[in-house]
Amino acid sequence: MLENLDPVILARIQFAFTVSFHILFPAFTIGLASWLAVVEWRYLKTGKDVYQEIYRMWVKIFAVTFGMGVVSGLVLSYQFGTNWSGFSDKAGNILGPLLGYEVLTAFFLEASFLGIMLFGWNRVSPKMHFASTLIVAFGTLLSSFWILSANSWMQTPAGYRVGEYGLFYPTNWLEIVFNPSFPYRFAHMVMAAYLTTAFVVGGIGAYYLWRKIHIKHARVMFGMAMLMAIFVAPLQPIIGDLHGLNTLEHQPAKVAAMEGLWETQRGAPLKLFGWPDQEEETTKYSIEIPYLSSLILTHELDGEVKGLKEWPKDERPPVALVFWPFRIMVGLGVLMVITGVMAVVLYFRKKLFDTRWFQLWCMALTPAGFISVLAGWFVTEVGRQPYIVYGALRTSETISPVIGPNVALSLLAFIITYTFVFGAGSYYILRLIGKGPVVTEKAYGDHGVKKPPLVTDLSSETGGGEHV
Repeated sequence: MLENLDPVILARIQFAFTVSFHILFPAFTIGLASWLAVVEWRYLKTGKDVYQEIYRMWVKIFAVTFGMGVVSGLVLSYQFGTNWSGFSDKAGNILGPLLGYEVLTAFFLEASFLGIMLFGWNRVSPKMHFASTLIVAFGTLLSSFWILSANSWMQTPAGYRVGEYGLFYPTNWLEIVFNPSFPYRFAHMVMAAYLTTAFVVGGIGAYYLWRKIHIKHARVMFGMAMLMAIFVAPLQPIIGDLHGLNTLEHQPAKVAAMEGLWETQRGAPLKLFGWPDQEEETTKYSIEIPYLSSLILTHELDGEVKGLKEWPKDERPPVALVFWPFRIMVGLGVLMVITGVMAVVLYFRKKLFDTRWFQLWCMALTPAGFISVLAGWFVTEVGRQPYIVYGALRTSETISPVIGPNVALSLLAFIITYTFVFGAGSYYILRLIGKGPVVTEKAYGDHGVKKPPLVTDLSSETGGGEHV
């Protein structure tokens, strides 16, 4: 039975499993690093200890999340060689440098200054510590820049030629880096990361308010999170619309799968719900809004939208795996916008921090950003199939010469290992959240002591005291 397992399907499942774990951590750290920079800026500007205490709590969570992101990311690079050697061989001339730039620039910045963020409060000046936080935040954005550039090139390849043996060679690096879909994907992902962080921080703040603990800190966290929801959540659909128009231009089959549309038609309806049946080439039990799909995609009521039947069956993506994640992503985005609207109403009624049902609402939406990010990436990656480099290289042509049972065993090993390793990391984060912000501890020293501690200080009984 094991001998009949399809290695291509198993390798795709394995990569999907590992990359799904991985993307959760960068999606959080990108937003969290930027938020920590804002929190520390508020501390330096106001001198209020509440901001410092919030920072110290969340920087520990950032460090653990960052570490899990690094570990899970290393696994992906190994899989390029073990399961997808054909892809590494053919596209390595382009993707190798892009991923190398990410390590040499972004990762080195993050890794170099993370230590100062964690342990530099009593060893460097306030400006230096703040600069370190800013550099780490910039590093996370730079990392997403290179990773999304590489992924976007796989979606909308440009600036290359195909040489002997099907190898891809760069012809214009500017066209490769700034390929047609990159600006939209980068903006969309960064906003998604900010919203993910906002709803996690807001959910934890709501939890503290609900339990009436850490009230001072909870009000700051909750208020800043809702501010992000008010301004960024409505912006995301606008960016998403621009991204959708770009996808319609370059990957129309993906859009057709997102819409569950089989027949090319003008005035295409928006299918709110339904069940795409790939065998019968129809979307069953669909609930539709007339003309809305054409209006959204073409900005015209009678605009033409291509259906999936325009492409041969072997060039269509798995429709259900694109159709449903897209609706999950959009649905959660709508809930985030509604949350921002409710926050505005409650703020002007002076009930933002005291409304119990709204606290429960925000607690329930704590994981919304993570789920939305996962759903969005399912749409992106599954919708690209059957190509790994859209229109240029099929996924089935890049699999390593491996057999199904071996891939199945390694997949099982990944599931077990990830459950224990990342389960332990997640448990520790929950412990930190449960503990909450700690009032400034004397042993931690004052922020920004002008001189670093001497060896004699550390060896004396008063090593945490005044430095000379």
